[in-house]
Amino acid sequence: MSAESISEAESAVLAVLWEKGSATAEDVVAAVAKPRDWQESTVKTLLGRLLKKRAVRAEKVGRRFIYSPTLGREEWLSRESESLLNRLYGGRVAPLVAHFSRHRKLSKRDVRELKHLIQELEDE
Repeated sequence: MSAESISEAESAVLAVLWEKGSATAEDVVAAVAKPRDWQESTVKTLLGRLLKKRAVRAEKVGRRFIYSPTLGREEWLSRESESLLNRLYGGRVAPLVAHFSRHRKLSKRDVRELKHLIQELEDE
């Protein structure tokens, strides 16, 4: 798996493959092109980039290629989250939570869940 990051557009294509498990290029085009106002060539270019990054693989079945993800959604989320924390907050979670707290982006439910997570960490 390449260490290259996955763009927002590439992640939209990956999301289709995560949901379906595998799909033809036509299936991916049908799922993402219209809502995003993309051309078929755009989706195929994104599939090509993902192949180059080894985030997907392609298997020839008959006259078509079937694409499937090699990068798992959880692995991608972990890498993206870590990258965000490192870029914006020096790898620290507390300043991120403080930012959301100051800007009233945390709901009461969020606060309860954070308290629960902290309690679980303290109990370990």
